[in-house]
Amino acid sequence: MTHVVSENCILCKYTDCVDVCPVDCFIEGPNMLVIDPDECIDCAVCIPECPANAIFAEEDLPGDQLAFIKINAELARANGWKALTKSKPALPGADEQNGKPGKTQHLQR
Repeated sequence: MTHVVSENCILCKYTDCVDVCPVDCFIEGPNMLVIDPDECIDCAVCIPECPANAIFAEEDLPGDQLAFIKINAELARANGWKALTKSKPALPGADEQNGKPGKTQHLQR
């Protein structure tokens, strides 16, 4: 199994999770992070670090977030998306966006 970044990361992109990841499996896009399923070692250290509670073990992913398994796998290989190896500031307005539903429409690929 792997871990999955879900919808709540969109428009937030907190990167606290990146500093604790032992294998650098986080991939950065314009307005969210994803986890490369081929790199993730399922250690779970990233889960409690996410201020947006947007990271789940695949088997614990809420039913309405299952599409993010495919989204993470696809975007981990997207042209222009690169591995992120150290934290950086969250997006402007991240605290206001944290917890808002329906953000998938804002995902920038």
